[in-house]
Amino acid sequence: MAFDLPFLSSKTPPLIGLDIGSSSVKLVELSGASPGTLCLERYAIEPLPRGAVVDGNFDKIDVVAEAVKRAWRRSGTRIKNVAMALPASAVITKRIALPANLREEEMEIQVESEANQYIPFALDEVSLDFQVLGPIPNSPDDVEVLIAASRKEKVEDRMAVAQIAGLKPAIIDVESYAMRGALERLIEQLPNRGEGLVIAAFYLGANSTTATVMHDGEAIYERDQPFGGQQLTSDIARAYGISVDEAEQKKRSGDLPVNFESDVLRPFVEAAVTEITRALQFFFTSTPYTRIDQIMLAGGSAVLTGLADELMERAQVPTAVISPFKGMAIASSVREKQLRLDAPGLLTPCGLAMRRFDR
Repeated sequence: MAFDLPFLSSKTPPLIGLDIGSSSVKLVELSGASPGTLCLERYAIEPLPRGAVVDGNFDKIDVVAEAVKRAWRRSGTRIKNVAMALPASAVITKRIALPANLREEEMEIQVESEANQYIPFALDEVSLDFQVLGPIPNSPDDVEVLIAASRKEKVEDRMAVAQIAGLKPAIIDVESYAMRGALERLIEQLPNRGEGLVIAAFYLGANSTTATVMHDGEAIYERDQPFGGQQLTSDIARAYGISVDEAEQKKRSGDLPVNFESDVLRPFVEAAVTEITRALQFFFTSTPYTRIDQIMLAGGSAVLTGLADELMERAQVPTAVISPFKGMAIASSVREKQLRLDAPGLLTPCGLAMRRFDR
């Protein structure tokens, strides 16, 4: 059985985190002796033209590869190994129990047999990998194993983009896992390492908002909603009679009319707060949990004026915009003022860059 590329391997060379979304390419390089002594060495964000990446599919591979190449050059890194990620919607994952005494070859055969039962494709059409998570409580002879599978073309497209850009794909992860890795590091910095707290993180992306609720190191709830920063871009284009591309440019530069905040931004912020509070209601009605102790906001739209305050008032829960680099050293070459604006959108590439320190 051939594992085309490790989703979850812990054999990690020096590498950079490379996140390719629908609106931009984001690259992060970290250094340090361990996850406890990390330093942000450099990062870069390169916009993508509309239509290059749609719903996680690379519709224009050469265009995406060019953007990756520009981001890599602009960052100034020399590392060519990259950790990339697939959207969670493109990956089937399953946790299974297997005997703890199996050799790796035996485990591979068992994993393939299990995968046959729940993957709706022929196994020669998928990239498949597994990771042993550890012993199962109350079942000392077994271990819990995580299986991850994705259509081969999804993995191959990402490998192709990296290779065309002159880079070497070392790891293919899952976006939600990478994001969770960065979140867990932030939660560990809370009093008592966040023990017992129910923490809801909302990542406001270009086209969707991802809700992840964490409790004691476990993701207890995840949900995607079709609402994101692209909606604000469309609102700007409509309000001022300009193209969507021009609206995106003006949104990034802040070159907008005086009435933008009251007439366009304010209604968008109210809509975003409504979407997030609706997601919280879904969480309460579909799980046994009855409270949220803290809300963390991330993604490019998280820094919008008034969003965190409005949400805190509506949800009556402490709310903060997060930076995945909190508690890290920052290299002198990084412009800290710009980083404050960019950091909330770098959760996934930061989590991918942290794979360098897996043991």
